[in-house]
Amino acid sequence: MDGLNERMNRRVCWLMVEGAARLRDRRGQGTTEYAILVGVLVVIAIIAVVAFRGKLQELWNAISEGVNNL
Repeated sequence: MDGLNERMNRRVCWLMVEGAARLRDRRGQGTTEYAILVGVLVVIAIIAVVAFRGKLQELWNAISEGVNNL
């Protein structure tokens, strides 16, 4: 059992050191920020569509009728 505990302790220590090194690495920071920004914009768009569903349906129908009358 002691051998297993020692291996687990080594693994945990290695993961902590590796995690700290990754936190200091800033190469992917810009990409992550853009991904978060896009995610927030998608959520805002979904909320807007849900909130204005009726008006959007009216607008879509008007556009559709206008295109059909061409």
